[in-house]
Amino acid sequence: MQKSRQAALSNTSERRSHDGMVLAIACLAQFMVVLDVSIVNVALPSIGRDLHYSASGLQWVVNAYVLTFAGFLLLGGRAADIFGRRRVYMAGLWLFVGASLAGGLAQDSTWLTIARAAQGVGGAILSPATLTILVTTFSGKHLPRALGIWSAVAGAGGAAGSILGGVLTAELSWRWVLFVNIPVGVVATVAALGYLTEAKGHNPERTRPKLDVIGALVVTAGLSALVYAIVGTSTQPWGSVQTLSFLAVAAVALVGFVVYEARVPANPLVPLRLFRSRSVWGANLVMFLVGAAFFAMWYFLSLYLQDVLGYGALRAGMAFLPMAVTIIVGAQTSSRLLARIGARPLLLVGTVAATAGFFWLSEISVHGQYWAHVFGPGCVISLALGLLFTPLASAATAGVERHEAGLASGVLNTSRQVGGSLGLAVLATIATDRTNSLLHANTPAAGVSRAVLAATDSGFVRAFQVAAFVCAAGFLAAFVVPKLAKPAPVAERPTDLRSFSTSS
Repeated sequence: MQKSRQAALSNTSERRSHDGMVLAIACLAQFMVVLDVSIVNVALPSIGRDLHYSASGLQWVVNAYVLTFAGFLLLGGRAADIFGRRRVYMAGLWLFVGASLAGGLAQDSTWLTIARAAQGVGGAILSPATLTILVTTFSGKHLPRALGIWSAVAGAGGAAGSILGGVLTAELSWRWVLFVNIPVGVVATVAALGYLTEAKGHNPERTRPKLDVIGALVVTAGLSALVYAIVGTSTQPWGSVQTLSFLAVAAVALVGFVVYEARVPANPLVPLRLFRSRSVWGANLVMFLVGAAFFAMWYFLSLYLQDVLGYGALRAGMAFLPMAVTIIVGAQTSSRLLARIGARPLLLVGTVAATAGFFWLSEISVHGQYWAHVFGPGCVISLALGLLFTPLASAATAGVERHEAGLASGVLNTSRQVGGSLGLAVLATIATDRTNSLLHANTPAAGVSRAVLAATDSGFVRAFQVAAFVCAAGFLAAFVVPKLAKPAPVAERPTDLRSFSTSS
């Protein structure tokens, strides 16, 4: 009896250790993917000088990554379901690391832009696999805790990108914002080879359903055209032939995608039945709206700190450290409260806090100070971001079959990236229009440079005000998401995602 008890305890300890490593593997890759959305922001001026980017072309260092990341996420999520979490994780990881190496070695702007696009494809394959790993490894009360850690890491990646970007650019060179992925990728590869296996019941040798390549190409083309059209408004007016043409292409492609997916006989890229669930489509709507606001915050704050307050790259990067910590606090708090109060209350609190934080942030000025005008609202918004990630991830995967977890996570991440891309483009256009209108209206006697600073600051203020209204729309959308049912007692608790059944 004593030996059997000791054996059971030993097995339990080994299982916990193994699950901890699996969690670390998923979180490490997700952190790296999210990190690369923002890590280049602080380094952009150095990149532009070294590789001779034009003023308008420099934006593609960011947009090439975001476009391909958003466009291929659905295919990446589906691939994880069909080909298995381990092999898709490894494929995405190697492509991501290889593209990072190529980007760090870039000798001209075209080379770097292509490498960043390849990074986006690798990230789109890798990111859904990380959530698939979690929901096929953990169950019951352990899943919300794992999602909380994963959410904290993913949320902190955006802020940490600005911090690391500033440190690496100031102390080494901009190339290290890409090279830094290589040692991380090597560690993740070694850990995955040692600990990551296919989910129980997944047979890689069986006849696999075919990927919906046509659907993937159509939706990728539609999303890419839509994002490109919005991004292009920074140099082209909304009514230009170029913008209207890409919007028309996007509309035709996305409508065609929905029609095709409704008629495809087997294994569609996105089974439209997923969206019969209030939890799924409600979570995606909220993610789209808050993503539009949050994605833009890091961009505008980085510019405000450097262009208006005159911070250097290192100082600007370190200014985001408290916000990264606050995201982690919010995510951990959210994961502990989710099983007690459900998703909807957390979403309501998070969107209200975000709305208040953006209105507070809109009080920035040319004579502003970090501790008085940036630290407080930045931390409030970051806390809101941490509070929102876990309930959104849980709601988006609640009620779906386990083998479609990758697809559900791909849809959610697509909503975040598309919302972020569109939100940044729209808010940047609003900020630019506000700045230009003020510069054209008058030039104060204090001089042109003071006028430019004042106009630039006013543009950022207007962008933060609009972001606050977007978060308020997210508050209203949160009422669509039902509360997740409390976990059943251990003896009754099911082992798959249906343990997160939803109530009306």
